[in-house]
Amino acid sequence: MKEGVVLSPTTPSTSNQNRPKSLDDHDDLDDAQLVARSLARDHEAFGRLIDRHAPSIVNLAYRMVGNRTEAEDLAQETFLAAFKALATFRSDSKFSTWLYRIASNKCMDWLRVKRPGQGQYDVDADEHLDFHLAEDRTPEDLLSQQQVAQELDLAIQRLPPLYREAFILKHVEGLSYEEMEDILGVRGDTLKMRVYKGRVQLSRELTALRVE
Repeated sequence: MKEGVVLSPTTPSTSNQNRPKSLDDHDDLDDAQLVARSLARDHEAFGRLIDRHAPSIVNLAYRMVGNRTEAEDLAQETFLAAFKALATFRSDSKFSTWLYRIASNKCMDWLRVKRPGQGQYDVDADEHLDFHLAEDRTPEDLLSQQQVAQELDLAIQRLPPLYREAFILKHVEGLSYEEMEDILGVRGDTLKMRVYKGRVQLSRELTALRVE
């Protein structure tokens, strides 16, 4: 874990009259309201944003890099970057989408540095794909429930980074293609093909495991 980066900012000591509301009092506020309070130096408000979104950001990072410690470090870097850039957040956007964009960029930067040999791989419209395999059978259909989690996690780590990123956002985080477009700045058709090709590769790998 990187030193000097703390996910939950501390609140300075103040008098009762000037003390910000407690975290419990922030529970009913939406993200935009918490951002506004954070910009007004209410550190507990940003702490509430961290509490609200940290699990999904750590999960995204873990699925992308495959290492829990690195994922937690990347999540910390994400929230630190978000805190520093908070004034650039547009209130007409979803905070979670903005945060996912930062986290995704952090993960892709990490992959480029730590695993440069993997390459990116993007959509090749002329590549032959087995459409029936991906459309008719999901990876979860191919293994027993006891094996799915472990084998699928390992298979996801073997996906090319661009496919992995799109597959995780769609099928692990449950985002819509519209949300993914906002996060990644990529057209929906391209994202659909990346998700599709990721499913094809996963299905083929898990099929091979099943017949071994």
